[in-house]
Amino acid sequence: MNSIVQISNLTKKYNNNIALDNLNLEIKNGTVVGLLGPNGSGKTTLIKILSGLLRTYSGEVLIDGEAPGPITKSYVSYLPDRSVLNNFNKISDCVKFFEDFFEDFNTSKCKNLLNTLGLKESSKIKSLSKGMVEKLHLSLILARKAKLYILDEPIAGVDPVARDEILNAIIDNIEPESTMIISTHLVRDIENIFDEVAFISNGKIIEYDIAENIRTQSGISIDEKYKEIFGGVYND
Repeated sequence: MNSIVQISNLTKKYNNNIALDNLNLEIKNGTVVGLLGPNGSGKTTLIKILSGLLRTYSGEVLIDGEAPGPITKSYVSYLPDRSVLNNFNKISDCVKFFEDFFEDFNTSKCKNLLNTLGLKESSKIKSLSKGMVEKLHLSLILARKAKLYILDEPIAGVDPVARDEILNAIIDNIEPESTMIISTHLVRDIENIFDEVAFISNGKIIEYDIAENIRTQSGISIDEKYKEIFGGVYND
């Protein structure tokens, strides 16, 4: 199986602070990977590099053979950890923007997702709750036929009902041939959809394995493994 993501000796510094420290990671095609770590572990920086938002670093990062940039943005679908939508737009405006901007955007699929998640295209962004905005973002992101999906904290800060709806939408719309990286600190709620898990600490991947191997070898859940490694630190 080929690898969609190949990272070698990746280092990123902010002044004298090391965010990523000689990090190495390889992710295969067609897998759902949980990127797990507390605040300050480096996962947000890693995600920003993969999504093409951070361009200055040392080491090598390849997504389907290309360094993150304009080319990879055409096949990487990124869900940020906070809304980047214009509050004065309607949902229909957002759909039209994605339709015009991304060649791989499936408008029909997006509208079906919006309907499933209880969102009306006539609604303005400013009238939506945090959970509804997250559902909108997810509908837009999942409606692309991307090679790589990157979801940064997709269920953080939303109520349990919205959380379940979001998780179901992710599960129902994962393309078998696509890869998905999900960064989260709400491990217990989402661990069952992970094929593989990467634990990140102090800018390094300290453990990367098949999720079921971790459960079998340690005799505990991924959530319990997280607590064992990080001492129950969930803040992000």
